[in-house]
Amino acid sequence: MAASELYTKFARVWIPDPEEVWKSAELLKDYKPGDKVLLLHLEEGKDLEYRLDPKTKELPHLRNPDILVGENDLTALSYLHEPAVLHNLRVRFIDSKLIYTYCGIVLVAINPYEQLPIYGEDIINAYSGQNMGDMDPHIFAVAEEAYKQMARDERNQSIIVSGESGAGKTVSAKYAMRYFATVSGSASEANVEEKVLASNPIMESIGNAKTTRNDNSSRFGKYIEIGFDKRYRIIGANMRTYLLEKSRVVFQAEEERNYHIFYQLCASAKLPEFKMLRLGNANHFHYTKQGGSPVIEGVDDAKEMAHTRQACTLLGISESYQMGIFRILAGILHLGNVGFTSRDSDSCTIPPKHEPLSIFCDLMGVDYEEMCHWLCHRKLATATETYIKPISKLQATNARDALSKHIYAKLFNWIVDHVNQALHSAVKQHSFIGVLDIYGFETFEINSFEQFCINYANEKLQQQFNMHVFKLEQEEYMKEQIPWTLIDFYDNQPCINLIESKLGILDLLDEECKMPKGTDDTWAQKLYNTHLNKCALFEKPRLSNKAFIIQHFADKVEYQCEGFLEKNKDTVFEEQIKVLKSSKFKMLPELFQDDEKAISPTSATSSGRTHLTRLSAKPTKGRPGQTAKEHKKTVGHQFRNSLHLLMETLNATTPHYVRCIKPNDFKFPFTFDEKRAVQQLRACGVLETIRISAAGFPSRWTYQEFFSRYRVLMKQKDVLSDRKQTCKNVLEKLILDKDKYQFGKTKIFFRAGQVAYLEKLRADKLRAACIRIQKTIRGWLQRKKYLRMRKAAITVQRYVRGYQARCYTKFLRRTKAATVIQKYWRMYVVCRRYRITRAATVVLQSYLRGYLARNRYRRILREHKAVIIQKWVRGWLARTCYKKTMHAIIYLQCCFRRMMAKRELKKLKIEARSVERYKKLHIGMENKIMQLQRKVDEQNKDYKCLMEKLTNLEGVYNSETEKLRSDLERLQLSEEEAKIATGRVLSLQEEIAKLRKDLEQTRSEKKSIEERADKYKQETEQLVSVLKEENTLLKQEKEALNHLIVEQAKEMTETMEKKLVEETKQLELDLNDERLRYQNLLNEFSRLEERYDDLKEEMTLMVNVPKPGHKRTDSTHSSNESEYTFSSEIVETEDIPLRTEEPSEKKVPLDMSLFLKLQKRVTELEQEKQVMQDELDRKEEQVLRSKAKEEERPQIRGAELEYESLKRQELESENKKLKNELNELRKALSEKSAPEVTAPGAPAYRVLMEQLTSVSEELDVRKEEVLILRSQLVSQKEAIQPKDDKNTMTDSTILLEDVQKMKDKGEIAQAYIGLKETNRLLESQLQSQKRSHENEAEALRGEIQSLKEENNRQQQLLAQNLQLPPEARIEASLQHEITRLTNENLYFEELYADDPKKYQSYRISLYKRMIDLMEQLEKQDKTVRKLKKQLKVFAKKIGELEVSQTESISPGQIIDEPIRPVNIPRKEKDFQGMLEYKKEDEQKLVKNLILELKPRGVAVNLIPGLPAYILFMCVRHADYLNDDQKVRSLLTSTINSIKKVLKKRGDDFETVSFWLSNTCRFLHCLKQYSGEEGFMKHNTSRQNEHCLTNFDLAEYRQVLSDLAIQIYQQLVRVLENILQPMIVSGMLEHETIQGVSGVKPTGLRKRTSSIADEGTYTLDSILRQLNSFHSVMCQHGMDPELIKQVVKQMFYIVGAITLNNLLLRKDMCSWSKGMQIRYNVSQLEEWLRDKNLMNSGAKETLEPLIQAAQLLQVKKKTDDDAEAICSMCSALTTAQIVKVLNLYTPVNEFEERVSVSFIRTIQMRLRDRKDSPQLLMDAKHIFPVTFPFNPSSLALETIQIPASLGLGFISRV
Repeated sequence: MAASELYTKFARVWIPDPEEVWKSAELLKDYKPGDKVLLLHLEEGKDLEYRLDPKTKELPHLRNPDILVGENDLTALSYLHEPAVLHNLRVRFIDSKLIYTYCGIVLVAINPYEQLPIYGEDIINAYSGQNMGDMDPHIFAVAEEAYKQMARDERNQSIIVSGESGAGKTVSAKYAMRYFATVSGSASEANVEEKVLASNPIMESIGNAKTTRNDNSSRFGKYIEIGFDKRYRIIGANMRTYLLEKSRVVFQAEEERNYHIFYQLCASAKLPEFKMLRLGNANHFHYTKQGGSPVIEGVDDAKEMAHTRQACTLLGISESYQMGIFRILAGILHLGNVGFTSRDSDSCTIPPKHEPLSIFCDLMGVDYEEMCHWLCHRKLATATETYIKPISKLQATNARDALSKHIYAKLFNWIVDHVNQALHSAVKQHSFIGVLDIYGFETFEINSFEQFCINYANEKLQQQFNMHVFKLEQEEYMKEQIPWTLIDFYDNQPCINLIESKLGILDLLDEECKMPKGTDDTWAQKLYNTHLNKCALFEKPRLSNKAFIIQHFADKVEYQCEGFLEKNKDTVFEEQIKVLKSSKFKMLPELFQDDEKAISPTSATSSGRTHLTRLSAKPTKGRPGQTAKEHKKTVGHQFRNSLHLLMETLNATTPHYVRCIKPNDFKFPFTFDEKRAVQQLRACGVLETIRISAAGFPSRWTYQEFFSRYRVLMKQKDVLSDRKQTCKNVLEKLILDKDKYQFGKTKIFFRAGQVAYLEKLRADKLRAACIRIQKTIRGWLQRKKYLRMRKAAITVQRYVRGYQARCYTKFLRRTKAATVIQKYWRMYVVCRRYRITRAATVVLQSYLRGYLARNRYRRILREHKAVIIQKWVRGWLARTCYKKTMHAIIYLQCCFRRMMAKRELKKLKIEARSVERYKKLHIGMENKIMQLQRKVDEQNKDYKCLMEKLTNLEGVYNSETEKLRSDLERLQLSEEEAKIATGRVLSLQEEIAKLRKDLEQTRSEKKSIEERADKYKQETEQLVSVLKEENTLLKQEKEALNHLIVEQAKEMTETMEKKLVEETKQLELDLNDERLRYQNLLNEFSRLEERYDDLKEEMTLMVNVPKPGHKRTDSTHSSNESEYTFSSEIVETEDIPLRTEEPSEKKVPLDMSLFLKLQKRVTELEQEKQVMQDELDRKEEQVLRSKAKEEERPQIRGAELEYESLKRQELESENKKLKNELNELRKALSEKSAPEVTAPGAPAYRVLMEQLTSVSEELDVRKEEVLILRSQLVSQKEAIQPKDDKNTMTDSTILLEDVQKMKDKGEIAQAYIGLKETNRLLESQLQSQKRSHENEAEALRGEIQSLKEENNRQQQLLAQNLQLPPEARIEASLQHEITRLTNENLYFEELYADDPKKYQSYRISLYKRMIDLMEQLEKQDKTVRKLKKQLKVFAKKIGELEVSQTESISPGQIIDEPIRPVNIPRKEKDFQGMLEYKKEDEQKLVKNLILELKPRGVAVNLIPGLPAYILFMCVRHADYLNDDQKVRSLLTSTINSIKKVLKKRGDDFETVSFWLSNTCRFLHCLKQYSGEEGFMKHNTSRQNEHCLTNFDLAEYRQVLSDLAIQIYQQLVRVLENILQPMIVSGMLEHETIQGVSGVKPTGLRKRTSSIADEGTYTLDSILRQLNSFHSVMCQHGMDPELIKQVVKQMFYIVGAITLNNLLLRKDMCSWSKGMQIRYNVSQLEEWLRDKNLMNSGAKETLEPLIQAAQLLQVKKKTDDDAEAICSMCSALTTAQIVKVLNLYTPVNEFEERVSVSFIRTIQMRLRDRKDSPQLLMDAKHIFPVTFPFNPSSLALETIQIPASLGLGFISRV
């Protein structure tokens, strides 16, 4: 493909950058061939001219499409180059927080420097059994792939973990081993997987240390082989170690530490057992204080020491050996503190009695003088003589450090050897998986011998890695049958030859070490002479003659020659070793034993990071005479040999690679340093993998996936039925260069960049289609908008024009109306003006005329008035003088009265100030108010009187006025008379004026009186209003207080109700938790029980033919039985063959110990189960007690009395029936039998008479006890009614209630234990009561004598009664009993009349006697049943005798023969719903009904639960016979047989469902017919007659309930095993809605195709399976509530597994997949609706999955979207929400990724939510199951037993 087609405008490229290594840019114009400059636009917004290299003219790397960014596999990228790899890792690590990424066959792991919740048990279960490409990258996926290939290919595997220090190698290897330990388990009870994991703390403590790069850096390499047996279970392990850094023991750089074990010892120095080590703070020792950093933040060395010791104990290292190890380590610390003083330049000494050396010698058990001498001297041996030479202080210090390093190396070897011994297995190893944890490529500023060895090892590993990658590529091409050419890849064999070949670097180093005067300089010159200018990979630095450069596969490394010879020799003074070998401390010589033998290639180690011995399970045997030669081997030679051995091991296995990357040097979490990452990617071979992949065909598609992805590039005519041919035709058109792709058998192979080109074509096609769709849609929308606007405009025009017309019409109408109005208005105005003028003129005339007349009248009147005024003025002057005088007199009186009133007022004020006065006034306030009211009434009366007087005066005035008027008229008639009488008239007028004046005065007085009355009334009303207001306020306060009290009461009630509801809910939650814990314990118990059975079978198989001699039965044999087997006298025949003889302890001691250990564990679990059951019962009792009332006690007492009364009546009726039958039988024998049969001497007659006599005696005794019981019950009722519960609660009733409670609660077992303790107390009490009992015994003897006499009298009465008729006999007996009891009661009342205490004790003794009688009644009931059975037998014998008699008698005599007894045919007709079987047929019954029963035939042809009904009817018959052994044996055999069936066919759903249904039905039957009132509510009267009468099987109900729980859990496991393979494929991978989701390009590790093949499960498969489960459960008659619980559990499994896989699969987190999931969930909900199971709670279990699907589909941009997501995803945890958002991946370029800022917003909003940090749902969780009581309406007597069951030996009763 031409570059001009790819480097177009807007194409994105990568350009080099010194800071970020690679930077992204965008082309601003198309590239044309010949251009030297590219115009680029950087992401920062800058423009750049990028000049191409004129020599190479290489264009910059193209950037992958955004849709491919963040892929799980780097090989899925279309453009495979360094910047693409780096960017993909950065995006996954920083944005998505994903630390694992595939790169072909390599897993790249980036250290997050943070604890992540991705290594839990749930994650391990999620990856277990999955294909490597189906899940997101993970170390567990690599481990699962290795485990699977080991089992599939029968080939050993290796996991090679490499990387820099601090990159996480050790953690990755640890998690891989943890995965194997968890998934595979161990093949024995020795818990090998725990030991394998326990080796990690030990090796970390002695081999790990803190460095500047890592707080827990492994300073050695190790290869652990985990061994598996044929069933691929862990049986052992073996460890090899490499490159231990011994120099760290004596020297640490700044900010570094020595090995952890030294600091752990110092931190634990205060422990008592460590006192002898004489340790202290780490800063006190030279070997631990050099780094200046003795403490690691967040690490407690004392706790780590405890973990280390615990791990040593688990691995079998005894306490003595542990203390020996610690002594040696403490000795090393003290040896480091040994100081030397120089005597001269060539000699030195140790101070006398030097404390550190003395402590060292004491700990090591060596001689002080001898060690002191050889630390300062050395021995030189020549051919003839031996010299002892002193050494200098520097040489002594170096020798001391060399000795410390040597001791530590030997101790390290010893510990590794013992760890291997502990992990070694005697079972033959079938295969193994090796985990190699070793350094990656290293280069520092100064590189020495250690870095040389490490890089040499990495060269070998890289060569093996390259060959393996090339081999896989070649195999893939050959498998697909495509032509391939040899891929050119980097071969580092020349570099390896440079190091290890003849005359190579190591060879020359060994040769120089043999030279007497060899030095580092002479060795360097030899290197230059041998390799310089001869080998291209070897160079010499320009400025140094003591260094050399090697071109490694990753980089050039310069090594300093200084120290190479010394580290290669690794010399230790032999005399010092001999001193240590002579130690009295036994463990120390053990460390140096291998010095005397042939040393393996790694025993001698360098002073730096040096190599240890290869440890194996079998010790290496050396040849004689080889020791001296082997001692001369150098470290380099040994390391080369061990490395060859390692490579042989790796080449013999299938390798898996994990490359650990360190993202930054500062240990910052989720911080990515591009420079450091690129260095490590180049060094670890990831880029080499990419280069090899890119050189071939890196992109691979199956034909179906290619067709599904690029269907849009095909035309309809190109699509053929043959997908392969279709893809070929399309590719030939799309890609013209045929070298760019190849067609394989099942896949299409593309070269690098071709998938990106196809994606570009697809995106362009989709973009063009989108533009066309948008164009059409927008045109349609605009046209629709135009038509809508046009229609709206026409409508508006129509309404506007109509409005205008209406307005014009209105205008014309208004104009005409205005003209008419104006006409009439003008006329009105003119008329009105005329009328006004006329009226005004008339008015003026009238006023003028009146004015003139008034003036004339006034003048006349004025003259007359003047005369009157004169008269009145004169009178006024006289009156004024009189008034002044009167006023003065009144004023004087007022002043005097005021003075007197002031004096009175002062007195009143003084009195008012006193409290008593105020009280009196206050008290008399009401009286005053009444007085004032009276005064008001009196004044009203006065007012009425005045008004009457005034009315009289007015009447008088009126009459006089009338008279005056009559006189005036008479005077006017006669002027003369008037003139004469003028004076008289004037006088009369004066009198009238005077009267008027009096009237006015009277009116003013009246007015003043009214004013005073009103004022007083107002004051009174005001006072009353004030009092009313006060009263109102008081009433309001009272109402407010009442309202407040009501509200508070209401609030308290509501609060109490809420608390009660909350407490009830909490109790329900606690009850569910306790039930879940109990059921989990039950599950664990069943697992241990199964394990125990397996072990027992294995032991049986392992036992050989027993030797003759004494044989004993194991005392622990009872543990072989079921936990539900109770003690019985009858030995079950079924268990007899299982009781094999135990082998002798000498043969299999381990099996016996395991057997006893397991038995002990079972016992502990039983006790724990019982405790849990008690707690569960307590919780349930608390819930019931909260709802119960206190009034139940008398009801319970009444119920007990009623029960006893009913039982008494039943016993009486039974006695009557039995008596009648006896009489009939006696008559039949005496009257109608044959003479020879009924003769007195006949044997049959004697037997019958004896039986009849015994029965009669039993009946008589029974009747007497019944009568006594009746009298006692009556007296008990009388005693209970008037007294309280406390007075009437006697010891006997308490005992009965306690027993009843214990039966109800199933606490008999605990009660038995309690009784043991109680018996001890009772023994002491019995001793004290013995004397009183002896006295009572004397009295009782007298009573016995009297009772004997009474008994004789009763026998005489009984003999008399037997001669009477039956009715008279009963009446006589009753009369006699009443008489006797009356006399007895009267006697005792008289006896104890004076002593009420004795009378009360007498009553108590009566109650006790009543209890004894009740027990005797039960025994008599048993006896009656036995007698009935015997009667039936005798009746049958009589019938047989009659038949034999009829054979010998003539036919005429047959008429007189007696008829057969009546009771036999009557019993056959009246079927009682019981089944009878013989004891010896029990095993046959169990075998036919349980062990060999086929559920399919029973479920289809017979009634549901038939086996349960049959078993219960058999139990009923055993209960009827009162045979406890038979009941116990039958129930035990039933339970054990059901367990055997489930163990044998436990994987069959139909079998498990069938027996779950029958077990529940059996349990319901035991409850329904138990006789308890709570279970008898829904029974018919006939069913109540079938209740059990003799045995309380409450304990067995609990046993069956536990068995049902175990079966339910097994059913859930079967469901899960069947559904699990379908769920992921059907719910996630299968496209239910075709065409919605697309397939993205994938890498080397192909995922499971989402296209449905023939063997792929779909949603329909799941629905069909659900239908099958539901129909089977319905056919088996399972309870509906139980079916709902099973369905809820099934849906939970579907939802949990689907969500877990969604959270672990990045390719499933897309919008289209969310739509698919929601559709699938809707189909499941539709299934629930069809089955009427919507109320089962199953839908709610899918809520997390529904919300996850909604989360994939909602918008994820704004803050509102974040708020909506937080409120919507209530069922998801914060970790799950963030995980889904991080994994969200667009399938098409049109979708957008979720931004990091949006995820941060979600996290901030959810930070206050308190939920579980666990990422995955617990798919193994089982909801606690309950079995609600479901009584059956089926009558037992109607059940027929089909012949197909083979139960002919059972008879109906």
